[in-house]
Amino acid sequence: MMQQSTDEQLREAVIQACRELTNRGLSYGTSGNVSVRRDAQRFFVSPTGMAYEALAREDIPLVDFAGHWFGRRRPSSEWRFHRDILQSRSEIHAVVHTHSRAATALACCARGIPAFHYMVAVAGGADIRCAPYHTFGTQALSDAALAALRDRRACLLANHGMITLGVDLSAALALAGEVENLAAQYAAAQSLGKVRILEDAEMQRVIEKFRTYGQQHASDAELECGGEILPD
Repeated sequence: MMQQSTDEQLREAVIQACRELTNRGLSYGTSGNVSVRRDAQRFFVSPTGMAYEALAREDIPLVDFAGHWFGRRRPSSEWRFHRDILQSRSEIHAVVHTHSRAATALACCARGIPAFHYMVAVAGGADIRCAPYHTFGTQALSDAALAALRDRRACLLANHGMITLGVDLSAALALAGEVENLAAQYAAAQSLGKVRILEDAEMQRVIEKFRTYGQQHASDAELECGGEILPD
């Protein structure tokens, strides 16, 4: 009963994540897809070609790493890179793929996102790579995506879109929003002239600082908590 309850929660999480793609302006129609790890060998993934608002829990198929699917709906055509990412990255539990406007525009120029802004480090490195083009749903595309995602939690796919990874769907969705915002900023900066790119040494400092970014108990020698009660 506990596994059934957990499965229902994960299926519902996939549905809500799909709808959030639209709500956040990251997708149009059925162009995106999401997955979440169920266990060491299987994952739930959004079905192929279904309107997000019509999805029910029973529509979310389960797929194993051997390529078998279970349920009443066929998995997304992009199931291969969801499988390969989750299989090769044990620290990752959720994958989001979308065709958001700015990120896809850059990808259609076969451009990644360089270190034009320090927030690029939010994806885990000094840049966000763009994988070369391959037909959607193919193993060649999955292999290219895995290479572009090495030591990263996001990449662009040439003439296609983007992929983001997270410890859960909330994190993967949030990163998709960050990447889309960075893509829009980079495109805007390029329209103004030559874009200044931060040096590798600076990006390494930023990456190190990001290890404790958002952590409430991170240490800072010049900052000390005086307690939860506000002084008079």
